[in-house]
Amino acid sequence: MIWKKHFFKETCCRCAAPDTEIQNEELEKRGKVKKRKKKNENKRVIISNLPFGSKKRKENPNRYYDSNKIKTTKYTILTFFPKNIYEQFHRFANIYFVVIALLNFVPVVNAFQPEVSVIPICVIMAITAIKDAWEDFRRYKLDKEINHMGCYVYNREERAYVEKCWKDVRVGDFVQLQCNETIPADILLLYSSDQNGICHLETANLDGETNLKQRHVVMGFSSQNTLFEPEFFQNSIICEMPNNDLNKFKGYMEQPNHERIGFNIESLLLRGCTIRNTEAAVGIVIYAGHETKAMLNNNGPRYKRSKIERRMNMDIFLCVGLLFMMCLVGAVGHGIWTGNFSEHPPYDVPDENGNFLSPVLAGFYMFLTMIILLQVLIPISLYVSIELVKLGQVFLIHNDIDLYDEEADLPIQCRALNITEDLGQIQYIFSDKTGTLTENKMVFRRCTVDGIEFSHQENARRLENHKDLDLDDEDFAKFQHFSLPPMNTERQATYKQRTMKPLGRCQSARAHFQGHTRSRSLGRRDSNQSQVAFSSTIEKDVTPDRRLLRRVREAALQTENLSPFIHMKTSTSLTDFFLALAICNTVLVSTATEPRQRVTVPPPIKPSGITLEKIHQIFQRLKLASLSQSFSSSQSGSDLGASFSAKNTEEHLAALDCCDNDDSCCASGRGDELQGKGSTDIGSASLDEVFKSVTNSSLPTDFCYEAESPDEAALVYAAQAYSFTLVSRTPEQVTVRLPQGTLLTFDILYTLGFDSVRKRMSVVVRHPLTKEIVVYTKGADSVIMDLLEDSAKADISAEKRMKRIKEKTQKHLDYYARDGLRTLCIAKKVLNEDDFQKWANFRREAEAAIDNRDELLMETAQHLETKLTLLGATGIEDRLQDGVPDTIAALREAGIQIWVLTGDKQETAVNIAYSCKLLNQRDTVFTINTENKETCESLLNLTLEEVRKNYEVEKPQRKIFGIIPTSFSASEAPSAEFGLVVDGRTLNVIFQGGLEEQFLALTKHCRSVLCCRSTPLQKSMVVKLIRRKLKVMTLSIGDGANDVSMIQAADVGIGISGQEGMQAVMASDFAISRFKHLKKLLLVHGHWCYARLAKMVIYFFYKNVSYVNLLFWYQFFCGFSGSTMIDYWQMIFFNLFFTSMPPLLFGVLDKDVSAETLLSLPKLYKNGQNSEIYKLSTFIITMLDAFYQSLICFFVPYLAYKDSDIDVFSFGNPINTIALLTILLHQALEMKTWTLFHLVTMVGSVVFYLVFSLIYNATCVVCNPPTNPYWIMERQLSDSTFYLLCLITPVIALLPRFFIFALRGTFGASLILKAQQLDKLPKGQQDLEIQKLRSSKQTTSAAAVSHGDTETQGLSTSDVNPLRKQTPEEGYCFFNRWAEEESTATDSSAGPFSGHYPLVPSRVANPGQNSGKLTKDNANNFNHGSHRRSVSAVTL
Repeated sequence: MIWKKHFFKETCCRCAAPDTEIQNEELEKRGKVKKRKKKNENKRVIISNLPFGSKKRKENPNRYYDSNKIKTTKYTILTFFPKNIYEQFHRFANIYFVVIALLNFVPVVNAFQPEVSVIPICVIMAITAIKDAWEDFRRYKLDKEINHMGCYVYNREERAYVEKCWKDVRVGDFVQLQCNETIPADILLLYSSDQNGICHLETANLDGETNLKQRHVVMGFSSQNTLFEPEFFQNSIICEMPNNDLNKFKGYMEQPNHERIGFNIESLLLRGCTIRNTEAAVGIVIYAGHETKAMLNNNGPRYKRSKIERRMNMDIFLCVGLLFMMCLVGAVGHGIWTGNFSEHPPYDVPDENGNFLSPVLAGFYMFLTMIILLQVLIPISLYVSIELVKLGQVFLIHNDIDLYDEEADLPIQCRALNITEDLGQIQYIFSDKTGTLTENKMVFRRCTVDGIEFSHQENARRLENHKDLDLDDEDFAKFQHFSLPPMNTERQATYKQRTMKPLGRCQSARAHFQGHTRSRSLGRRDSNQSQVAFSSTIEKDVTPDRRLLRRVREAALQTENLSPFIHMKTSTSLTDFFLALAICNTVLVSTATEPRQRVTVPPPIKPSGITLEKIHQIFQRLKLASLSQSFSSSQSGSDLGASFSAKNTEEHLAALDCCDNDDSCCASGRGDELQGKGSTDIGSASLDEVFKSVTNSSLPTDFCYEAESPDEAALVYAAQAYSFTLVSRTPEQVTVRLPQGTLLTFDILYTLGFDSVRKRMSVVVRHPLTKEIVVYTKGADSVIMDLLEDSAKADISAEKRMKRIKEKTQKHLDYYARDGLRTLCIAKKVLNEDDFQKWANFRREAEAAIDNRDELLMETAQHLETKLTLLGATGIEDRLQDGVPDTIAALREAGIQIWVLTGDKQETAVNIAYSCKLLNQRDTVFTINTENKETCESLLNLTLEEVRKNYEVEKPQRKIFGIIPTSFSASEAPSAEFGLVVDGRTLNVIFQGGLEEQFLALTKHCRSVLCCRSTPLQKSMVVKLIRRKLKVMTLSIGDGANDVSMIQAADVGIGISGQEGMQAVMASDFAISRFKHLKKLLLVHGHWCYARLAKMVIYFFYKNVSYVNLLFWYQFFCGFSGSTMIDYWQMIFFNLFFTSMPPLLFGVLDKDVSAETLLSLPKLYKNGQNSEIYKLSTFIITMLDAFYQSLICFFVPYLAYKDSDIDVFSFGNPINTIALLTILLHQALEMKTWTLFHLVTMVGSVVFYLVFSLIYNATCVVCNPPTNPYWIMERQLSDSTFYLLCLITPVIALLPRFFIFALRGTFGASLILKAQQLDKLPKGQQDLEIQKLRSSKQTTSAAAVSHGDTETQGLSTSDVNPLRKQTPEEGYCFFNRWAEEESTATDSSAGPFSGHYPLVPSRVANPGQNSGKLTKDNANNFNHGSHRRSVSAVTL
């Protein structure tokens, strides 16, 4: 009962909640909106409810707003029948059958008893109604449970907060919330027990995110030292109308003196969130019930029409055409029959005037009679059967243990119940990258400070070994923090154990439903179930780089001794770099115990060996040295800075060329230089003195860091690894513990949060020692690099130094991006008091503004973040999820085209594509980046021409090697050695310039396509383009809010419930927790669902046509009179009961191939891609087979009983029995899985038919005058002819089908048949045969693309990747040769690392032609190594 754990999120939102317009329409219907003033149509005015007691309720203007009661049910007891019947009549088939049933009540055209004709449609609609009623009853129970939950609302009479049910809360009420309580409505925060007016929220119930969010009390209320008194609240609140945007909200509060105070989403507590780390909060209800943002966002399961359903609707029209033809034949035949009589036959009775019907009118009436008689040709029970089968399929998918994520305690969710079979027909997959292909667990990998790169190889090795086991405490002590003498090892192990202990992650990715007990620290959540986001061991435990560690240690020791020769600039940069990592964020520090309490006061710490006064002197010296380095005109100071800078650069280059993890190599650079300059006075005594004090002052509290994004958490953990530990944070102050053990408390003046426009965040602090106002900024390199201070304004040496640092950092950033790392630049700026005060005044004005507030705030932020000084950059790895390469390889082998649509950097995305096997080492990758339409068009044409040329060369090879595929799916790429990379700007040009056709023509020849830097809108446009133009089945998969539009645009949308919340899941059709689950979901369940449903639909058409045709053939022998030889009740029950269960069981449980074989041979998936089971040809063949079988079933008994004197029912009964046996045996031939259930339903159907017939024939004496089926079956069961017919006829009828099956299995067996034969073999032999099949397929495909290998033929390992000899990290430094040549040729000033490579048309080298030249160029052009794939990469 997993849904019970988090039913609030799953079920209170089950039904589609109306958006704003629908809401207004409903209000209008109730006559409420009309009473509102026109001026308030676009805004909502709210006042306190307290002045309007129960007596004055009618005067309260808030009475027009929705109450907090939610109702997600569709029906009431009174409205159920009319409303449900009305809904069922939306289905065309139901209307059709009701009209036919009513037509049968017209005496002149009725075919059989009118009452009997109503039974089938009544049974079908009753089953559907029962299903709808059960679903609605479940919704009702859940609504009731939620509506009766408790909360505390202020009562004026009692002058206290009294407990009320959620449903009784009204807009304008004051609600008091306590720790661990769930918020009942959307509430504007007016009071918080936190002294800074902050309330912490956990939004897991709303979006799945477990990290805490901060909400601020409305400005003007935060300075209260006393409890909030609701009775004194006299203000009016004016805000926007209800809408579903979770991230935006604006309004203002008007005081009695007409002064206005603005507020935004930062002051709104949303329904469904949980109060955390805040003792009490009070607010006024703004939106309630269905008008809350949570309810407006929850649309419940989505309805989509599957491909099979669309195909089926077409075939039903074909059946209608067939029915029309058969009825026409009957009408014409009847007209001819009656016209041939010279005088009217005795059964032709005239009307009261003695007139007889003309042959034409008689034919018309007979046409209507035949429609009634042959109505079953349209399968009435098919729709209900499909719904039941899909429910069964969803149940089996949901309970598949392989699709269950044990770590997150999440099974797969099937949110759309009617497109399971579409999973088996996917041709294109569009995937997000971050959090979908990758873990979205950000791991600190490497950094560059002052232009010097630190590779963190020890950390890389830790990450490699992480899957096998976590590091022991001993190993951790060796690398964690400082590499100290053995005396400190014990302390470090203790420190790791205390502060780095991995917190137990919650068993569910979604929080349990929160209770409303009034205890501060106890909710219904188990204490051990709490989870801290982004705090897994792999993210927390960062192993420091030894070289950087030595520099940090030396800086700490040198500053302690105030050594005159230390390079002060480097020391300042190191300190500033790690301080920026520690404080430039919004990370909350809280205790690791339950309930998590925020740490706002630095813990008591024993005095360390180095005093605060001494630290103060050190920072003053650093400051003076920094100023002299950068701005002094003194020649000696400049020379000193230049000489040290040069030495550092040389040392870095030497370090790059040597092996980083070689101790002797690492020690020789900086250490020798220091010792040579007389550093012997800094000995072990000093080391011990400082770090003993650190040991003695170890922090007493367990901390956990609660970050809003994984990137922030990774950087704080990295700073902690170098002993720059974030200790506490309040809105005003942040405390950091330095390596020396001293606590520094910075005053936070302003925090400018991250946004997607600026792509950076900044924090403005006052330094506790130097009293400087410092701006620390971190953000995307593409933005920060443009905001750096112009080096030309400094003196010559400082200019050179700044330019060198910028160039080297940019080079390192490019390396990081190509290595698949996420990059961030760190920078700082020092402000003087006057500039800061001017800026602060502008900022305050912007914050207080009502109109254009967001634009003004953006402007002030951009004004501050200029003329920055670059400190360094970081590279963070977003690790690939387990099983992603295998999954992608299997899906590609299954013939599915995979595209990656990401907002990430191009180099990062390309590297991830190689890592996850999306691109192959042999692939030629075309990269197109342009903003010009003409250039883009010519490049697309040029590339397409090149690709087609290679494709033409390849074609004869395919024929020589005998690779002539029998069938290509629409998604199958003809060529498999080209990749395409485009960015968001190029996509804009393609869509706006009408270049879609050229783009599609090129992508059809490409193995994979990567769209980088793409916006959510561009993602959905790409998906829609492929769907619309190529008419293919598409699947989109993503995990974040930015993927929602792409997920909704595809035929099948899959959300990943990962670290980015639940927005993607809420918009999806299916929700999984890992990308690797896609493999089994598509290749196994997709194949099974398609095969089962396709065969079942075909079988239903066959069953109905073959049975109806028996009645049609009889018309040739009864003068086309519309008579039947089978009893009406048996005709009705034939489809409803006698033959209904076997196809249902077949549709749910049949497995044509085992799961293991389907996973081993992904090519089997193409069976569904190409719709081989159910398409027009198979439908026509099935119809012809149905006609043949009906002929046999009718004419074999006819010939057997010819010239005998049996009555009409004695003739029809054997035909009915034979038809039943034939139809069931036909089903048995189709079944590939036989279980006890299948056997019981098959035999049970026959037994039920015989028992019913015996009882009915025995009791029906005069129930069907003038002919009654009395004792018919009893007599026939004693007749040997009956048994002989039941034995021979089905065999003759099914012989052709059986014969074709046998031939297909003997000659030219398809892959499906081979797989079915493999399943019958013993396990060992089966594996061997599968290997043979796979190797034969791979050999032929390798032969088809063998010419692609000539690109790298003859190149030695060192030629292709010279880096392998120089550094143990593959791909440590790589650089695209074409990019460099084109960059220098086009724009020499831009430099080779200017970010986006200029656009120069470049032709692909013909295979094997220039391989020698490429090798030579590579060897010459690469200093530290080459891009490992540069041989086959082409940048346009």
